[in-house]
Amino acid sequence: MNELGDLSNAEINRYGRHLIMPEFGMDGQRRLKASSVLIIGTGGLGSPLALYLAAAGIGRIGLVDYDVVDETNLQRQIVHGQSSIGVTKVDSAERRLRDLNPFLQIDKYNVPLTSENALEILAPYDVIIDGTDNFPTRYLTNDACVKLGKPNVYGSILRFEGQLSVFYAKEGPCYRCMFPEPPPPGLVPNCAEAGVLGVLPGVIGTMQATEAIKLITGIGQTMVGRMLLYDASDMTFTTIKVRKNPNCPVCGIPHEQVQLIDYEQFCGVPAHDHVPSAAATNGNGKVSDPNAPVKGIDVQQLKALYDSSTPFVLDVRNPEEFEIAIMPDTVKIPKPQIQLAVEDVKAGRKTADQTVLAQIPRDREVIVHCRSGVRSADVIKLLRQIGWDNDKLINVEGGILAWARQIDTSLPTY
Repeated sequence: MNELGDLSNAEINRYGRHLIMPEFGMDGQRRLKASSVLIIGTGGLGSPLALYLAAAGIGRIGLVDYDVVDETNLQRQIVHGQSSIGVTKVDSAERRLRDLNPFLQIDKYNVPLTSENALEILAPYDVIIDGTDNFPTRYLTNDACVKLGKPNVYGSILRFEGQLSVFYAKEGPCYRCMFPEPPPPGLVPNCAEAGVLGVLPGVIGTMQATEAIKLITGIGQTMVGRMLLYDASDMTFTTIKVRKNPNCPVCGIPHEQVQLIDYEQFCGVPAHDHVPSAAATNGNGKVSDPNAPVKGIDVQQLKALYDSSTPFVLDVRNPEEFEIAIMPDTVKIPKPQIQLAVEDVKAGRKTADQTVLAQIPRDREVIVHCRSGVRSADVIKLLRQIGWDNDKLINVEGGILAWARQIDTSLPTY
């Protein structure tokens, strides 16, 4: 934190509702002005985080994101607007934050956060806030915070549920104390696969902003050593204790010995916070999934197959998505059903779930598609594990989003 300075008359006028609070006063506001916060991700959680911290008077805000604004973001990512579609998220957020508070210093990092750049990016900031939605970046953020001795304000959202905590190895547990290992790849869907209630990131994100302000000003009791579980469907809040693990492989050793690793390999999934949009893929719908090098075709090639033959096309999206947009002549089996069936086969169990596998032929090409090409690549990897010929499994690159943008423009995108 920088040395505390004076507030100008304009700042005193702006922050007057803070200044008259006895717990806050001039000293609390000066602390905010002298502080710096890094927000990793300017999406669902990052939007309310950035807005409320900027409005509160944080002196310096860093924004880390390499995505561009897509129309599907606007249901929940309220720092962006219609005019920002196609614009980088850090530029879009900066424009809104400068309009909200001209006294801010804003740093933009339009790059993926990696093991190579994390320490350099995190080092200048007092508080780090995790607004991501993927496990590799969560573990990377945690380990870098432990190594640098910085508090990590954690938030997570999915469907109707959210989580909140502060992981700070100097005062309590780190993320790895609670989650020493990531879940198996594909077990926990992301928001693009499972959906998220639009207002949920507003609830969790503003709580994260609150925790950051408390850490900076010393007001109240932070969430260090505790985790809040929120369920919007029945409006319940549950707090559980999180204990420091003395044998934690990260915070259980001297911080200077902490090494940043290959977190994509550690988690078995790619580190990204978004599925590629038309803007992110230069409009051609092609998606590269470095974690699943499988055979693929683009939607133009799929259209040619439809015109010349009757391909077997497997749609692995969730049932709710079938009602939104459908590719012609597909067999519909959601990815979770296939995953359960594959697990049963690998464990030697015979259950009703395995009947879904009987619908997927082994003796002909199976063309697999989902919304964007990510889940379909996962399904291909699953089927390969139990004997399907990789040469007969083909991923539709870009999924039904690319089909709707290039082939059947009457279909909606989502």
